Amino acid sequence: MAGIHRERPGAADLAVATGDPAVDLGDGVWMSPGVSNSYAIATDDGRVIVNGGLFFEGAQRRKAFADVPGPTQAIVVTQGHADHWGGVNALRDDGTDVVMQANYKYWRDDNVRLGGYRAPKTQFAFQKFTDAVMEHLKDLDPATIDFSFPEPTTTFDRQLSFTVGSRDFELAWTPGGETTDSLVLWLPQDRILFTGNLFGPLFGHVPNLMTIRGDRYRDPILYIEACNTVLDFAPRRLVTGHFDPIEGAERIAEEVMAMRDAMQAVHDQTVEHMAAGADLYTAMREVTVPEHLDVGEGYGKTSWNVRAIWEMYAGWFQHRSTTELYGVAPHSIAADIVHAAGADALVEAARTHTAAGRPVQALHLTDLVLAADPSHTGARVAAIEAHEALLAKTENFWEKAWLTKSINELRTAE
Repeated sequence: MAGIHRERPGAADLAVATGDPAVDLGDGVWMSPGVSNSYAIATDDGRVIVNGGLFFEGAQRRKAFADVPGPTQAIVVTQGHADHWGGVNALRDDGTDVVMQANYKYWRDDNVRLGGYRAPKTQFAFQKFTDAVMEHLKDLDPATIDFSFPEPTTTFDRQLSFTVGSRDFELAWTPGGETTDSLVLWLPQDRILFTGNLFGPLFGHVPNLMTIRGDRYRDPILYIEACNTVLDFAPRRLVTGHFDPIEGAERIAEEVMAMRDAMQAVHDQTVEHMAAGADLYTAMREVTVPEHLDVGEGYGKTSWNVRAIWEMYAGWFQHRSTTELYGVAPHSIAADIVHAAGADALVEAARTHTAAGRPVQALHLTDLVLAADPSHTGARVAAIEAHEALLAKTENFWEKAWLTKSINELRTAE
């Protein structure tokens, strides 16, 4: 069977919440699509909401769930990224129980410490969401906007069960997701599992163990264990953080096993390369997902995961050069190389590499020239050609966004 990733939307299809009435998924579950989906689960004693979206989406979700009988008895936040908890304050009622896994505080604190570092490094890929935030804020008094973190009223370590009305809820810690406070919510009476972004935003794809926007490394072993947790529940419906649910116990099991086994294979091959004395870059080129496992690479990439696994086990020192140990960047001697070799000769060599299907080697050369002389027109043109060659071969969201950003910047500098 072809992987489900071939049937589902990609990351470029993500959009902000609109406030339109939530979609009735049946079984007393409603979905409000957005940057991250928000869900309302009806009970005979009010509703339970799963995730709130970004802060400016909270009011839209309150409108979307207006027809789901309230009050909101509980809000469950499946992970510590802001597109899951940002709208909670706008959604909570008096007495609403806000539930998070106990590790939430590390991600809350990361957001405070590193928001100024990470936000600019995310913008190149999610400009439409930045524009949506600015549109939302333009007519508001900043003093009236609640950006505060919605501190939980209930936390748990590994498992938590509670009942609202006659509906049972079970939570399980799954630290193998995008954050170490990741959790899944299980409705045992209906065999429905809410996973948030346990699998990343795109179900059926390899995970993103290292995101180029800047975040903590993610552990492949914990990801594999989390997949097994999902399989143990044997859900008939899987409700993820983005897009429509996945239906059917057999299909869900097949897809989750494929993602799990793909990660296991990549992990094991990487470790084998390390034990055999190979270098990191060889492993990044040679380690692949087995052909019989049809998983996508629309958000994460296997070569990036290889590097994340390698550095998780071995750190950043590659035993390749003494210079790795010191705070002197390779480009610090770019001007010396360009002076010795000649800028035009390096640009010509770069174009030869691109023409021969080696655009990354071309970029190594143009990076040297542009570090020494940012105004060198030939180097900019050659770098654009190399970036365009890479862009033509990728379907990965982050890679496409980065390459497009780089091309635009090179063209703007002309």
